[in-house]
Amino acid sequence: MPEGDTVWRTARRLREALAGHEIVESDLRWPGIATADLTGRRTLDVVSRGKHLLHRVEGGLTLHSHLRMEGQWRIEATAGLKPGWRRSPDLRALVAAPDWTALGLRLGMLDLVQTDREGELVGHLGPDLLGPDWDAARAVDNVGAAAVPIGEALLDQRNLAGLGTLWTAETLFALQVSPWAAASGLERSLVEQVVERAHRLIDSGRRDAVQSTTGSRARGETTYVHGRSGRPCRRCGATVRVAPIGQPTRERTMFYCPGCQGGLGPTDDGRPQQPLGSESRQDGRAGARRRYRP
Repeated sequence: MPEGDTVWRTARRLREALAGHEIVESDLRWPGIATADLTGRRTLDVVSRGKHLLHRVEGGLTLHSHLRMEGQWRIEATAGLKPGWRRSPDLRALVAAPDWTALGLRLGMLDLVQTDREGELVGHLGPDLLGPDWDAARAVDNVGAAAVPIGEALLDQRNLAGLGTLWTAETLFALQVSPWAAASGLERSLVEQVVERAHRLIDSGRRDAVQSTTGSRARGETTYVHGRSGRPCRRCGATVRVAPIGQPTRERTMFYCPGCQGGLGPTDDGRPQQPLGSESRQDGRAGARRRYRP
C-alpha cells in the first residue's frame, strides 16, 4: 500500500496539472457517483490527508480517493490521450483539463462529497505526518496510550496518519525497538524518539520518488530491513525476518531483525525464510515464490 509520502507526491502532481483549470471532461466509474458530472467546474486544490486524496472543485465539492493496495493516479497529456485509456477495465475516474488529464486506476475508494463534509471521510485520522496539522505531542500521546504492539500502533491511522509498513519497520529498526513491544509499556521518551524518527524519515521520503533509509538508491540497497527477509542484517549480520502483526483479518507484514530488536516476534514461527523473490518449496510446489503484502 502506498505510504503517506507517495500520496503527498501524488497530490502535488495532480495539483500542478489541474489546479486553476476548468474540467473539460469527467468520468467517474464508481457506484453511487457514476452519473455525476464535474465538467465546467474549476479545480481549486488537491491535497493529501494521510493516505487519502482530496480533490476540491468549484461548487463546494470534493472528489475523495484512496489508493489502497494497487491504485494510482496517472497524468497524461489531454491532446495525446490514447482511446485505450477510456476502455481500460482499470479506469475508475477520469478528470481532464485542457492540457492534462488525470486517470485514476485501480482505486480502492472513490467518493464525491460536499467539501464541508470531508471530515466524515478523514476526520477519524490522527495528526498527519506531512500535513500542516502535524502535532508531534498529540501523536506521542496517541501511540503511547495504545494497548497494542508499537508496530501496530504506528500503523493505526487514527494515532498518526501516513505511516505504512516500510517507514514503520525502518523506524523501529533504527531505534532497535521490537515491533511487538507493548506501546503503552514504553517510556514516553522512547515513544517520542520513535515518532520523531518516523516523521523525519517520511518527510525525507516525500522529497524523492525513491524511498530510501540507507542513503542508497540502488535496487535492493534502499532499506535496512523492509523487504529483506532471509538476508543478513546490515548492522549485526543476523537474518532479517518477516512476520504478521495486528489483529486477525487485519494483519500486516512486519520486517525486523531478531538480533537487533530483541529476538523472535511472538507471531514468528522461527522457520527458515528464504530471501524474497527466491524460489521456495516449503509449500510443496516447485518454483513457488514467497509473497508479502507491502
